[in-house]
Amino acid sequence: MANNDWKSRLGMVYSTNPDYHFETSEEPEAETLPPAEQRLRVRMERAGRKGKTVTLVEGFVGTEEDLKELAKNLKTKLSTGGSAKDGEIVIQGDVRQRVAELLRVFGYSQTKG
Repeated sequence: MANNDWKSRLGMVYSTNPDYHFETSEEPEAETLPPAEQRLRVRMERAGRKGKTVTLVEGFVGTEEDLKELAKNLKTKLSTGGSAKDGEIVIQGDVRQRVAELLRVFGYSQTKG
């Protein structure tokens, strides 16, 4: 089997049907919209984080790689920690204004926050 696709078929029973095409239940990732078309929201949150203040960037439409790249750029420019997953970027501390300014510099003109 080419391209190691056997890993995604674990548990599949062999089929002798020559017209059979294996389908996975994975949904394809959405293409990343250009920065000018992204509608990002920047907000601060403290609830559920043991009193720690974080800045959230929500509304990113695109692949996980692009989300992680944007988070990496923000964390580097702000010299702070954070993470990116599930279409959301979490930056440590209350840095809403700086995040919004940086996003506008990066071309995300429809940023609110």
